[in-house]
Amino acid sequence: MGRGVDFDVLTDDSAAGNASSPEVRELRCPRSDRGSCGGIVTTLPVNPPVSPMLAKLARELPLGDDLIYEPKWDGFRCIVFRDRDRIELTSRNERPLTRYFPELLEPLLRSLPERCVVDGEVIIAGPNGLDFDALLQRIHPAGSRVALLSTETPASFVAFDLLALDDRDLRSTPFAERRQLLESALSPADPQVRVTPATRDPEQAQEWFQRFEGAGLDGVVAKAESLPYLEGKRVMLKVKHQRTADCVVAGFRWHVGEAAVGSLLLGLYGSREMLQHVGVSASFTAVRRRELVEELTPYRSDEEAANHPWLHSGEADIQSRRPGTPSRWTGKRDLSFEPLRPELVCEVAYDHLQGDRFRHATTFIRWRPDRAPSSCTYDQLEVTVPAEVAEIFQATGALGKSS
Repeated sequence: MGRGVDFDVLTDDSAAGNASSPEVRELRCPRSDRGSCGGIVTTLPVNPPVSPMLAKLARELPLGDDLIYEPKWDGFRCIVFRDRDRIELTSRNERPLTRYFPELLEPLLRSLPERCVVDGEVIIAGPNGLDFDALLQRIHPAGSRVALLSTETPASFVAFDLLALDDRDLRSTPFAERRQLLESALSPADPQVRVTPATRDPEQAQEWFQRFEGAGLDGVVAKAESLPYLEGKRVMLKVKHQRTADCVVAGFRWHVGEAAVGSLLLGLYGSREMLQHVGVSASFTAVRRRELVEELTPYRSDEEAANHPWLHSGEADIQSRRPGTPSRWTGKRDLSFEPLRPELVCEVAYDHLQGDRFRHATTFIRWRPDRAPSSCTYDQLEVTVPAEVAEIFQATGALGKSS
């Protein structure tokens, strides 16, 4: 399920949602409350804002007679509210995102029941599987830019839970029943709106875990049949791919408000023997953050700040990937960092590579004093074979029925 992204970045009213047909009306938040959808009033039994139910990490695929398994999609988590001819899409952070995906409004009208609330994922499928970078490009203040991308890289919606149907609030209903209602309620009228595959067979779930990684899937999610919809609670289980890599630690960021390390900035050497920023490692305890300050101090110097490759625009292969570069979705967040002499090597755990960067933050494992920084190259990373996203939906039909 998709990560949270700050969608509240529009600076004008040329919203992409206006590109939809005139009869489609969005359930819009008051202008004074753009950061929250709590102001929307509908005739639905469940109203915005809704904080999506979440999953906690498991190292191995959980087993149990009462478990239902689904692929874990890598996109933007999205709750869809439909009240007859009105539709609103809200993000994991309860922000309105309808305007960023105008091409989904008509397909959702064709596929969803007239009055419902559906939990799912907005994805973009490219030639090499799910394309998260293409999703990020949609978070743009210009409606004209969003409208153009909506035709060049159209998004799809994958539904995996039903929170309300007509006048029924289904959040206290067991998941197995919600899933059956979801399958019967959604019309197969449009290929841009699909119900996620599901199975009770752990062997099939394990096959998905291995087979569809090349399509960009994050892993597998397991849900108990009796599970109610618990907003904001980590009550599902997710199994994600994990690998390790040795990376150069070439900088760090301070922890907000403390004299402690917030995150380590990781680098790998590319084809031109230049050190490229590939991600961060940030999951440290408060004690460990303070310890890292002392461990990193010998590698800090004014001279390094003057010569560091990430501080000079002409010395990086991909300028937009240099740490500290502002972007549309980071807003005014302080992205400055403390440069370090690129002499430290650490081993980190990561799930998968998105282009030339780690898709998510990595987990620090240990220092590697036995490794030379120059040996930390992209060649060590495992590359998965691309797969077609369409294969995922062909793998299974309704719950428990393989096609």
